[in-house]
Amino acid sequence: MKKLTFYFLFIIFLISCNSTEHVIDGQFMLSKTNIFIDSTKTNGADLQKYILQKRNPRFLGLPLGLYFHNLGNHDKPKTPIEWAKENKGTYNFVKNVFSEKQSIAYANSFINLNKWFLSYDEPAIISELKVKRTEDNLSAYYKTQGYFKSSVTSNIKRDSASKKATVTYRIQKGKPTVLDTVNIEIKSPILDSIYVNSGLSSLLKSGDRYKDQVFRNEASKVVKLFRNNGIYNFTESALAFYVDSTRTDYKTNVDFLISSNRLEEKEGVYIEKPYKVQTIKEVHVTTDYSFTQKDEKISDTVTYNGIQFSAFDKLLYNPKYLSQSIFLKPGEIYSDTLTNLTRTHLKSLQNFKSTNIKFTPIDGSDSELRMDVLLSPLEKYTLGLESELTHSNIRNLGISGKFSITDRNIFRGAELLKMSLLGSWFNSNNGPGWEIGADASLEIPRFVAPFGLGKFVPKEMSPRTLFSIGSSFQKNIGLDRQTFTILTDYKWQSTPKKTIQLEVLNTQYIQNLNVESFFNIYSSEFDNLNTVAEAYDLAKNTNDNFPLNDENISSQSEDALRFMNLVAADTNFQNTNPDEYNTSVNILDRYNIITSDFLIPTLAYTYTYNGQTNFKNSNFSFFRIRLANSGNILGLLSDKRNDNDKKTILNIPLAQYFKTDIEFKKFWSLGSNNSVFAFRTFLGAILTYDNSDVPFTKSYFAGGSNDIRAWQTYELGPGSRNSGLEFNIGNFKFLTSAEYRFDVVGRLKGALFVDAGNIWDISGSEFVEEDAKFTGFSSLKNIAVGSGFGARLDFNFLIIRFDVGFKTYEPYLQDSKWFKNYNFNSAVYNIGINYPF
Repeated sequence: MKKLTFYFLFIIFLISCNSTEHVIDGQFMLSKTNIFIDSTKTNGADLQKYILQKRNPRFLGLPLGLYFHNLGNHDKPKTPIEWAKENKGTYNFVKNVFSEKQSIAYANSFINLNKWFLSYDEPAIISELKVKRTEDNLSAYYKTQGYFKSSVTSNIKRDSASKKATVTYRIQKGKPTVLDTVNIEIKSPILDSIYVNSGLSSLLKSGDRYKDQVFRNEASKVVKLFRNNGIYNFTESALAFYVDSTRTDYKTNVDFLISSNRLEEKEGVYIEKPYKVQTIKEVHVTTDYSFTQKDEKISDTVTYNGIQFSAFDKLLYNPKYLSQSIFLKPGEIYSDTLTNLTRTHLKSLQNFKSTNIKFTPIDGSDSELRMDVLLSPLEKYTLGLESELTHSNIRNLGISGKFSITDRNIFRGAELLKMSLLGSWFNSNNGPGWEIGADASLEIPRFVAPFGLGKFVPKEMSPRTLFSIGSSFQKNIGLDRQTFTILTDYKWQSTPKKTIQLEVLNTQYIQNLNVESFFNIYSSEFDNLNTVAEAYDLAKNTNDNFPLNDENISSQSEDALRFMNLVAADTNFQNTNPDEYNTSVNILDRYNIITSDFLIPTLAYTYTYNGQTNFKNSNFSFFRIRLANSGNILGLLSDKRNDNDKKTILNIPLAQYFKTDIEFKKFWSLGSNNSVFAFRTFLGAILTYDNSDVPFTKSYFAGGSNDIRAWQTYELGPGSRNSGLEFNIGNFKFLTSAEYRFDVVGRLKGALFVDAGNIWDISGSEFVEEDAKFTGFSSLKNIAVGSGFGARLDFNFLIIRFDVGFKTYEPYLQDSKWFKNYNFNSAVYNIGINYPF
């Protein structure tokens, strides 16, 4: 009843909001923009940046920001004095009861509230001037695309009753102009020699449609060629394109001219000088540069491989290692690419807050340059603090935090030593739980590998070596797990968009300290086993097993384990009660996996392609594949096995499996309202060998705030099962998501999403339930679908996310599987940090 009342009041609020309340007579608010190209209506996503006036942003079809704006009043008082005159009785009452200071504060609260309402988007009033300028913008755009005789017209349709208007733009592109003959003329012998020897092919080709961007790309390509071959002073101003616009056959000739001389200013007079190949004669690196001390005397200088390293105080960086980030050396010709590579490499060291590279002619020479690299170091020690809210099918709401300290340049080679302490606390169905841990990592900006293996990856690829060691201890989280991890990791960038990562020593030891509490934590397993015990006693005509001990945790675990082993060895019960037998064997299998200690030595290869060149880029692709193997090498060193026939090292079960994870993401900018359409898909599989199990921590799960958001973590699957267990895991996973992201008002963003996927079992075990197995394409009918909407607060450095997921297709239902529980009562409410993908 309370929810119905809330929805009713919310609807009344929206109905009462008049979007044109602040639109004065004679003005009209823009409600819609139509675009027709050659008489065909289009959304014109690629044209939105040329349209100067857009309607107010909307969320779920409603201009909520405008509604908030209309709750304000432009004519209300702006100061406490004005407010006191308009509300004299109220102001004096507060003043007499409390004080004048309180009455001023009272007045300011109303004034500030009104200002807050008015800070939201005001109505987008139609401007004929902006419409006309939009016409000009669109016309100019199509001319850059070769449609020189295009025409753009506009029409404003006004509705006096609603004070709203619709603008329609009609674009007739006409016939495009194509390139005919392309002539390139280079007047400088030096430039001509560089161009001819490079074998550079022109982007301007006869028969192609004229495009302004192609000319820009051609200019950038030529400038890059010359500047990478020692012509430091070469700029785009030396280039000229002449297009013949007198022809009437929709063809044009192009003359591409490259000047023979450059202009140099000297005492207010510009003189022409021929281009020359310029060489780096001196390289100077200042490692502690700051603007405030730039004129002070250098106190420490070292020369290494022809490079001079200096510091105003003490030189703290080893020149041998820092020189590996300098890709222009004395005696080499100037190159833009090597200059940018030097800048990028120095930034990647994470030791300097700014990197400035300057080039100056030596003694007025036209052919020799001095290179100055000015480095401003970051603080040697940095403190970090991270926090996160957590929620899952097992854990109720909790909080975790991580405190870290980073020591830069610890061994004078720009290394990063990071030491961290982590902790978490949450409340579960079994009471409060907590975790503490610590880890230390050393990142070295080069390869540290035996047998000279580091030489196979050039320093241009920014190689990294990471050594890490850590441990954590959990209390009342699962089985009070203690974990030890040691890692050696190599990473390098083969191209600016492609990264390779190689984990050669990633070993984890997991030890469970409280195995006796298994059935207390996973009570649903105990309930299912108790049902089997009842059937077993009925089949055997005994009263020895049911009910199992459900009072003492330790006895409960011992009785349950004894009973499961008893059932597993009873072939008669398997024949007479196959379903109950399989249930017991499955519980025993899950019990062994979760309660077992594991040694997980992993060798992994990861390839990542990230097309995002900067954080503002919203049109890009992302691809990642990780191939991992556990236990293959160590498995050759031992032939010992435990009672469950699992291979062991030092009496610890060895995890032996191959694992493949493939992830693809694609983002499209839709132009209007900063909207983005995002797509993500994931496919993962684990194949064990030598009778090994998959450790619980390495298994796949479905559900959660970054997964299928209509289900909680561990709640969904495997397959079409609805086990009711506190956890559900599998060794095969498919996940895909589509999300439409858009602005609402201010920092508030909105999203509409659909998630689909599930987990399955591909182990081939005869005891796994059929509805949990992946048997081929027919199993895809068990893909669960969730959909919903979300809101995000974007603080630039942090995004706080709230998503509501509705169960749209539930594969485990028997009858109607679509929209059966599509309601707020069955919805899952997710809180997350940053975007889900």
